[in-house]
Amino acid sequence: MSGFRAFLLRGNVVDLAVAVVIGAAFGAVVAAFVADLITPLIAAIGGQPDFSKLTFTINHSKFLYGAFINALLAFLIIAAVVYFFVVMPYSRLMQRFHPQPEPSPERDCPYCTSHIPEAASRCPFCTSQVEPVAG
Repeated sequence: MSGFRAFLLRGNVVDLAVAVVIGAAFGAVVAAFVADLITPLIAAIGGQPDFSKLTFTINHSKFLYGAFINALLAFLIIAAVVYFFVVMPYSRLMQRFHPQPEPSPERDCPYCTSHIPEAASRCPFCTSQVEPVAG
């Protein structure tokens, strides 16, 4: 039982649980935002007051494609928020604190034409002996 308790109390499990709860709450807020603000705004322009009421019927089967439009709008808004407020700032932060090292100068192997480091004395691809470039 102590191993199970240690597993549950590890930092990443607790962080993941918090992220799921916050994500679900954020999803509910965005869904309400789409249903209560975005959909009426689009409806004011297009004339349809509520997308969730849009349906069509085939052989007495009712298809609620308006609810799908609301869900699609909510997904797009969540994806945009995550991209612009999480992914982009994180990428910029990682570039700032972990810049990419300059690639070492390369040349072509005279035997197999693979790219090899300039200082190499043997090609790692064809294993031929090559003269290192004097630097």
